[in-house]
Amino acid sequence: MPDVPLVDPSPASDAATASSPLRTYALRLKPGQDLRRELLAFAQAHGLRAACVLTGVGSLTTATLRLANQEGPTVYQGHFEIVSLVGTLSVNGSHLHLSVADSTGRTLGGHLLDGNLIYTTAELVIGELPALDFRRETDPTFGYQELVVWPAVPVSPPRKSPAARKK
Repeated sequence: MPDVPLVDPSPASDAATASSPLRTYALRLKPGQDLRRELLAFAQAHGLRAACVLTGVGSLTTATLRLANQEGPTVYQGHFEIVSLVGTLSVNGSHLHLSVADSTGRTLGGHLLDGNLIYTTAELVIGELPALDFRRETDPTFGYQELVVWPAVPVSPPRKSPAARKK
């Protein structure tokens, strides 16, 4: 088991890649559910250590985003179409971006925060990368918790106790 990440996070490294088979999940969220909270709960419930949003469409009544280079949330009320939902998803930390369009076609996007409430539906397809482990580690360049890709630790079956083996 290597004790270094599969993808070197240092700026001086060559662009390295890691590969994994893909397992997919499809789900639908219903009116009133919180998009981010439901995604994070799904990751926890399924023990997703390395996953991504393959596609996401639907509608919102409230869009809550952290816009580029802003510290806090910006909240928009109305009816919005989800035109893009992308990012990494992991029990170790997620990084998700959302773009929405209003009734005039004006498009807004930023970091997905809690408070994005489903209007009619959200149809999501999640891809799990079971051979990988996404972790968040402090990047010294700006001090943010950034993605570091590790190999997944194989899960061993539970060992039988000596008493259980005698039966």
